[in-house]
Amino acid sequence: MRILKRWWWLLPLAIASAMAAFVVWALAVPAPMPEALAALQPSDSVQVETEPWLVFRPLENELPVGLILYPGGRVDARAYAPAARALAEEGHPVVIVPMPLNLAFFAPDRAAEVMAAFPEVQQWAVGGHSLGGAMSARFAFENPGEAGGLVLWAAYPAAGDDLSGSELAVSSIYGTRDGVATEEEIAASRALLPPDTQWTPIEGGNHAQFGWYGPQRGDNAATISREEQQAQIIAATSALLLRLTE
Repeated sequence: MRILKRWWWLLPLAIASAMAAFVVWALAVPAPMPEALAALQPSDSVQVETEPWLVFRPLENELPVGLILYPGGRVDARAYAPAARALAEEGHPVVIVPMPLNLAFFAPDRAAEVMAAFPEVQQWAVGGHSLGGAMSARFAFENPGEAGGLVLWAAYPAAGDDLSGSELAVSSIYGTRDGVATEEEIAASRALLPPDTQWTPIEGGNHAQFGWYGPQRGDNAATISREEQQAQIIAATSALLLRLTE
């Protein structure tokens, strides 16, 4: 019994150590590439705010449809700044939402806070990369009618988040060289999404080139440049937002 009592006092220490290790792991993310940091600078055409979210808004001719973007798991939110800026230059307000410990499953409802903060935006699409995309799908599933569209970047809904009967406008954009969210996994998600979902395969694209944060463990090498992949991502995302504008 005495030995058992001694070990009992070690349990809280073991739990605390495990939690500390998890936090260190979650916060150890790749630094954004220089292109991402450059995209955070305001210009004559785009206003940029960095607190509490990364907000990109056109200074003129703002369209009534915006995008709320959830980052991928353990990816710095700033890594998606170039795509957000490009969409803002086309007239769409875009808000990238940093997540607790860089993991969107800790705050899947954060889009609601953004919507409340920008009541002048008439319609929102939600979306995200990888885990961020899955959690944006969860937000759409748990909050029907709050978003008009869903944009999945190398992502798919969890099995319990069946959106097949929803009226959402959905775009699923994925790379054919993705080693993290594979083509097979994307194909399997068709049953969870509306029949009129727009599917955009990026030939030669991989997982990491959906952002600007360097290579990713488990991914395949892309056969196209990051710039080319980003151009296709932006074009497909813009098409979804314009569909909501009509």
